Parts: sequence; C-alpha cells; structure tokens
Amino acid sequence: MGPRASPLVCGYTSHHRRLESTLAELKDTEECLLCPTGFSANMAVLTAITSVVPGRNEDKESPVAIFSDALNHASIVDGVRVSQRQSNAEVYIYRHNDMMHLHQLLTNCKRERKVVITDSLFSMDGDFAFMKELSALRKQHDFLWIIDEAHGTLVCGESGGGVAEAFGVQEYVDIHVGTLSKAIGCHGGFIASSRKWKQWIQTRGRSFIFSTALPVPVVAAAHAAIMVAKKEKWRQHKVWALVRQFSEATGLIFTSPIAPILFGDADAALEASRKLLAKGFHVPAIRPPTVPVGSSRLRITFSAGHTAADVEALVKALSHWTKTKGPSLNFLPSPVYWFPASLTDSKTLKLLLGNNREVQSKKVRLRPKL
Repeated sequence: MGPRASPLVCGYTSHHRRLESTLAELKDTEECLLCPTGFSANMAVLTAITSVVPGRNEDKESPVAIFSDALNHASIVDGVRVSQRQSNAEVYIYRHNDMMHLHQLLTNCKRERKVVITDSLFSMDGDFAFMKELSALRKQHDFLWIIDEAHGTLVCGESGGGVAEAFGVQEYVDIHVGTLSKAIGCHGGFIASSRKWKQWIQTRGRSFIFSTALPVPVVAAAHAAIMVAKKEKWRQHKVWALVRQFSEATGLIFTSPIAPILFGDADAALEASRKLLAKGFHVPAIRPPTVPVGSSRLRITFSAGHTAADVEALVKALSHWTKTKGPSLNFLPSPVYWFPASLTDSKTLKLLLGNNREVQSKKVRLRPKL
C-alpha cells in the first residue's frame, strides 16, 4: 500500500499524476503538486518562496516580506515563522480582514518582493477573506498572492473551484493551497500553481521533498471523490441549502457551512458539546489556544451527508439548551453583522438573507429567535 519513498525518488505514479491534473483543472492553473498533508503544503510553499520569487527580479538574494492575516491557519503561522528564521524574511501580521491596515503595511514596506497569504474561508469563524479587495491591492502593489482553500474547494464556486472562483478572482491568485481531507473526504494536501512555481517548490519545499508520497489507494479515492462531486452537483447545493435552513431557523446569519456558536467560557463550551453528543450531535468545543481566550465556541459544520431533519433536531437541541441554562449562557453572536461589499453583492449572501432580512449598506441587522 505504501509508496515507499518521496515522490522525487519512487513514490510518484500515474495515479498521482492523474489527480494532480484533475486538481489543476479544478483550480484553473497550469500545474498541481500533491503533498502529504495540507499542513505540509503550506510549509513547502512558504519555505520555498522565501528563497526567491522567480521572474520578478534577477537578484536572487533579494529578501522577501510576508504579509499574513492575523487569523490564518496554524500551518501558515508556522510556515511564516520558519521562513523568517531561514531567510531573514520580514513578517507583517495585518489585522483580520482589515484591508486598510494591509494597504498601509504594503505601502510602508521597502522590500521589493512582497507576499500576501490568507485563508480564503477562515476555519474557526466561517467568514471569507475579502477577495475582491485583495485582488485590487495585488494590482496596486504587485505582490505574490497565496490563498489557502482548505475549506473552499468543492464547496464554493460554480464548478467547485473554491472561494477564488466564487468571487471571480482566480486569475489573480498565484498559488492555491488545499487539502484532500475536507470536502474531498480523503487525506493529503496539494499546491496548484503555474508550472514555474511547481518546479520551484519541488526543489525547495523541504516538507514535500523529505516526505513519503501519498499512498496510491488514497490518491485514487481522492480522484474518485472529485469526479463524484463534479457529476453530482446536488451535493454542493444541498450544503448551502442546509446553511440557509440553519440561518433562517436560528435568526442568525451564517455565510458559509462553518457556523460558530460563541460561548466565551471554555467550560461552558465543553459542557454544551457533551450535552449535544448525548443527543447524537458531534459538535466539538473549540478552545484556547486554537482560539483566543474568552472566545471558546462550538463549531458546527454542515455536509451533504446531513439532512433537513438533522438541522431541525440540532436547532431544537440548541433551543432547549438556552432555555435550561437561562440568560447566563451568552453564546449567541451579536445581532449586527458586518460584511465586505463584495460579499453583500454575492449570490451566497442573497441566498442566505431570504425575504425577512434587511441589508443596509454593508450592515445586516436581525433579531435572534433562540
């Protein structure tokens, strides 16, 4: 079953090549590179790109400046730290989805080689990166744009290409990082990019070079899963229908299949998780250090395997919890939500809003029902 060695030695087969080609087509890129995990994919990209940005400058010793969203995944955080140590990269952490802050940091940075990296759909909050605004900043500042599409692939976009496709900015993204363990339901990671970038990461990305290749059965299963998802589009549509149902039933706006229920207190979140498990719902409590102190939560994630009846039962269980615990349990998100202009204009938000909610400018106001 095992491939025996690194893809560069003897672990690369026609099955790996077929999956890479399928993922490259899905992401509308020239090439794709499979990695052992999504974590190792981000590590490989960041350690490789801080060596040199090919095609931008002949001076290969020119240092890089990395700009990373404050709520990026841990794999990005660790990759940035390693890059900083190994190559003297300057690192700037911009406030979450604060495009003005990012613009100021980019403007004040003196280094010519700039890299901006962000999750496209943030795993703990379920909100989207401001893709339209980021693409505009890329045109202005000419940075290398990397996005982590772990939670967007096969979930967002007409063809399942991800958040970049959904917002119409695929052509401006230089490198797409993804995983095979979320919507695809298997194991592994990938990097979709130009042929030049693939070749560079293959020779400089240490977490790729020195790791055993993915087993053939896993690769074959991932390819089959993508084929099913592309053929049976109802799966993607069903996920979004469940998001809308949950949003309408709770009186809250959720803009993605990741629906966080904020408790604040870690013990309260753990107790709620245990109670829900007893009722048949596996909703893990997310606590520090995964999220900041005081923001412990339940993270609900919808899939095509769930039914409308499941959502109804979940809402009932949550409603019962609030009634038995009383007002001391302050887990509902704020009744005022803010979205980027690009999201309030999207089909996704219009689908979620329905007929009984009002959008004014960039603000959505609603009253919780629970």
